Amino acid sequence: MKIGIIQEGKNPPDSRVPLVPQQCAALIKKGIDLVVQSSSIRCFKDEEYRALGVPIVTDISDCDVLLGVKEVPIEQLIANKSYFFFSHTIKEQPYNRKLLQAILAKNISLMDYEVLTNEKGQRVIAFGYFAGMVGAYNGLMTYGKRTRSFNLKRMHHCYDYVAAKAQFNFIDWPPIKIVVTGTGRVASGAVQVLKDMGIPQVPPADFLNIEFGNIVFTQLACKDYVTRKDGSDFELSHFFQNPSAYKSIFHPYTGVADLMINGIYWDSQAPAFFTKEDMKADDFAIQVIADVTCDIAPEASIPSTLKPTVIPDPVFGYDPFTESEIHPYQAHSVDMMTIDNLPNEMPRDASEAFGNQFIDYVLADLLSPKKGGVIERGRMTKGGKLTERFSYLADYVKGKS
Repeated sequence: MKIGIIQEGKNPPDSRVPLVPQQCAALIKKGIDLVVQSSSIRCFKDEEYRALGVPIVTDISDCDVLLGVKEVPIEQLIANKSYFFFSHTIKEQPYNRKLLQAILAKNISLMDYEVLTNEKGQRVIAFGYFAGMVGAYNGLMTYGKRTRSFNLKRMHHCYDYVAAKAQFNFIDWPPIKIVVTGTGRVASGAVQVLKDMGIPQVPPADFLNIEFGNIVFTQLACKDYVTRKDGSDFELSHFFQNPSAYKSIFHPYTGVADLMINGIYWDSQAPAFFTKEDMKADDFAIQVIADVTCDIAPEASIPSTLKPTVIPDPVFGYDPFTESEIHPYQAHSVDMMTIDNLPNEMPRDASEAFGNQFIDYVLADLLSPKKGGVIERGRMTKGGKLTERFSYLADYVKGKS
């Protein structure tokens, strides 16, 4: 088996890699046949791979397995290969229907990182933690620009997170109240950054009822922002299985929070945190929303997430009364930070962590597949057909859903 790391072809470009130079070199020393396709946009330059003895090539057509990060442009897909990348098709995303159709037509075996799981069904590889880190950082950066009370350098202008973190000791934080939603990878990354900033965490009840004279944050689990419509006790497993049976109880936080960092996984049947009408209310206090979840309205947990933003232009303003996009940093707007590829602002750190996960949880099964293993569970297509686990996408592929 020969493994190739492809150059990223999606636009806007993504500079992350699935394996960093040190990881590639270590695998080659273990006897794995691995090459890297030359690229001018990677956070790790060709020279960094070459310096460690990793072959740099332009032609990867002789590779059996191709590793990327973002969706591969249809014209760049090579038939009869095995690919790993984030295809963004498992939720039947309309904008990638043609991509999945092309994968099937070209007899490509696709392993989407998003569906690589262990025996318990838990994901084994993801960038979510770093999305949360950058999302929290950018939320504070946006608040600082809006209020002109402090300044944070853009994360992607820092060499790595260590360099970004060096700023925190020199910032005099104003008394901001920050609410973080979620308890998974994304929210954990957000909380880590807030703690690195020296921001104290307080319980949700204190957050709602106490006026602090300093900056604080609270973290909400599902039970803190939804409840059963029928008045029964909250059960997490029931919520996951029956999200439409719940309603939002987030409203008290909209009246006291200045900044919201949204890090949940949202099901389209679950309630949104609040409505567009709620955002028109005089007591709606949230000034900045860093929506790391970034589901686009109207199918979204945040109704003002009108679009994804991009790293060069990360923020737009939302006017609650016209329900439309406006220029950011205005008194009557809510500023929306909705970058949908946040880890690309911290590509070196994120790539190294991602590569470690791939090596620890995926590589062995790729080299020697086991029945019912991570590769078999995560294989979406094979032999020009959807595998059984992903047969639910058949109507999507045909354009019927």
